[in-house]
Amino acid sequence: MPEHPSAGLSEQHDGALRCRGAEGNLPIELTSFVGRHNELAEARRLLGSARLVTLTGIGGVGKTRLALRAAEKVRHAFPDGVWLVELGELSDASLLVDVVAGTLGVRAPAGRPLEDALVDVLADTGCLLVLDNCEQVVEAVAALSERVLRRCRRVRILCTSREELRTDGEVLLRVPPLTVPGGAGDAKLTGLSQSDAVTLFVDRATVAVAGFTLTDGNAATVADICRRLDGLPLAIELAAARLRTLSPAQILERLADRFALLTQRGRGAPTRQQTLRLCMDWSHDLCSPPEQLVWSRLSYFAGSMDIDAITAVCEDAVEAMCERDTGGPNELLDIVTSLVEKSILVREDSGSAPVRFRMLETSREYGRERSRARGDEHDVHERLSRWYEDLAVAARDQWIGPGQLGWIARIEREQSNFRYVLDYCALENPRRGLRTAAALFPFWNSRALFSEGRHWLDRLLAQAGAEVSGEVTMALYADIVLTASQGDLDAADVLVARAREIAESSGDPTAPGIVALADGTAALFRAECGRAQTHLEDAVRVLRADEAPDVLRLSALVLLAFSHELQSAGHRAIRYFEDALEISRARGESVYRSYILWGMGVSLWRSGRREDARARLHQGLRIADDVGHSLVAASCLDTLAWIATEEGDARRAAVLLGAADALSRRSESITTFLPALLVHHRDCEQSIQRTLGERAYAAAYRRGAELASSRDVTAALASTAPPSPGSAASTPAPASLPTGSADNPLTRRESEVAALIGRGLTNRAIAEELVISQRTVHGHVEHILAKLNFSSRVQIAAWVVTHRASA
Repeated sequence: MPEHPSAGLSEQHDGALRCRGAEGNLPIELTSFVGRHNELAEARRLLGSARLVTLTGIGGVGKTRLALRAAEKVRHAFPDGVWLVELGELSDASLLVDVVAGTLGVRAPAGRPLEDALVDVLADTGCLLVLDNCEQVVEAVAALSERVLRRCRRVRILCTSREELRTDGEVLLRVPPLTVPGGAGDAKLTGLSQSDAVTLFVDRATVAVAGFTLTDGNAATVADICRRLDGLPLAIELAAARLRTLSPAQILERLADRFALLTQRGRGAPTRQQTLRLCMDWSHDLCSPPEQLVWSRLSYFAGSMDIDAITAVCEDAVEAMCERDTGGPNELLDIVTSLVEKSILVREDSGSAPVRFRMLETSREYGRERSRARGDEHDVHERLSRWYEDLAVAARDQWIGPGQLGWIARIEREQSNFRYVLDYCALENPRRGLRTAAALFPFWNSRALFSEGRHWLDRLLAQAGAEVSGEVTMALYADIVLTASQGDLDAADVLVARAREIAESSGDPTAPGIVALADGTAALFRAECGRAQTHLEDAVRVLRADEAPDVLRLSALVLLAFSHELQSAGHRAIRYFEDALEISRARGESVYRSYILWGMGVSLWRSGRREDARARLHQGLRIADDVGHSLVAASCLDTLAWIATEEGDARRAAVLLGAADALSRRSESITTFLPALLVHHRDCEQSIQRTLGERAYAAAYRRGAELASSRDVTAALASTAPPSPGSAASTPAPASLPTGSADNPLTRRESEVAALIGRGLTNRAIAEELVISQRTVHGHVEHILAKLNFSSRVQIAAWVVTHRASA
């Protein structure tokens, strides 16, 4: 490491040099600095309050560049300069003091330790030390930093490292990748201007190819490149350099082998940054063997992961390695923590949900390469697919219970991983894939993910061929329901025939009940209600008698109620609906309850009990909205439109129809998915059009579609709800507060929520009062706390009392 010129340094009597009045040695920037406005502001803020700041992040994320820009911005605050000490090529920790002293021009007299001389020189100076790339000698940097900061009051230190120093007084700033476009629909030129990753690519592209510009023709491709590269500045700069020989489309096509493509950065760049592979090799070499093993195994997760999944895939292998190589245990949690500190894993918080971890795509591909080199790819896939099979089966077995909403949220978080596992199983382990897919059916059905469920079930059933097994029977039933729900009844009949053949050859005692349920479901969707009733009665009898999954028993009971209702046996239908509702309430589940409440609403309306029907439909809609079951929400809205038409409120009926149709399109189904009820939908639509005329009908219908696009369907409904005796809509509005003033920054709805908090109502009670979901109430409360700069509901209540008194 060459010594810095001694200009600005003065000779001292002890042989050392003191840096007084020097500007330092920050290099001049040769390329433009792109983005990082928030990180730069935060780095400057931290340097104003903390004496040791460490920028951490994965290799190639831009820590050094950010540190240099931040140091330049605060240079004026350090009368004795800002000094960059480059440690990237240093591997011997014993030479650290020599490198720092050499950069500052400090020499020690004969017989005196150089570290003592260095600390003495710094003791009376006001300077900023920028220690760059500390990860290879991190313990030595931590020790030296601690000593300097304890002795030198006016010195501050800014470090960059792939892992933290873990010393007293250290403040961390994690440097994330650059922002990338959100998705394929975010590739318009106006939207891309908000992406720092795209801005960097274009900036470096103009250097590689004179006259390069972002156009409508290449914008989507450039956005895809930046997304595939995770917004990593190093990778983006290497990709842009390839424009000398490749088009953006050719670069994107070759990113499958990104480590071969992304090479040949400028000769002046550090060796570790001249290719993407060398950058990742550098990070890999900093990891211990157990950390390298966990990195390679976790690279097979397609999405984020929690600690339970990590344990299932890694624990046995890590324990075996540690016992073999070190003779002792090595806690997996410690390894995961270290990988987070080294920025290989990114920690993700999601409210009250368990902490999850994810890996950038570049780290993931590198880890898979290492796994293949180890020869353990098949073993990892088997462990991963077994874990997710067990997870899906546990969700199905506990679906009809109080943990249902938690399971929905958990599976939603795991969808990327389930897709990856199902793809693997379709090629390598179809039987496990069938068990997993069949167990995921309740989730797909509850979220109206009919097309996705059919994709996996059709593919896996094709692999199963003529196999006779319980897995095939369950998968066929799931496929039949999803297929019929989309109105593809001929395909559903083919699946029913195959299920019958398997049931006749199977020794599984539940198979006849499952097939009867599938047959009854298909018949119900064909409006063959008598045949449906016969099969569904058989299904209820068999599935009650045997150890069938609860989800099948409840399905059979609900569909049997519909079969009676559609044959005008409303009293029997209500009895079965009430039996199903009692089971649902007792077990604490929500998905089937929303479905049951819709069915009861239909049955009560058809029997002339309009107000009772409306109450059930409102309840069902609120629950469907909380669960996210868009198809049941659509059906509730559709039936409410029938009631509004009957009451002569054509405009509101049109709004409700528009909302219902929009929600059903989201689920790729039809609004009234039981064909026998379509007559009510058509009669309603024709009556509205006659009353309003085409133009007014279209306007109201569009309004409904707009309301349905909001995240809270029940709030949209409340905004159009007419007063009715005994309904929530007719309840006197809560004593609210004057809005639109400096004293009250809240919106009208937020003011209503605040007023109800002042009355001591819980979120659940507020939801019932305002006919909105608890999720929406929670959002309003969070907004109120933020706007008023409060931290508790008690403060909100006190504020309400004060403002109401002064109003």
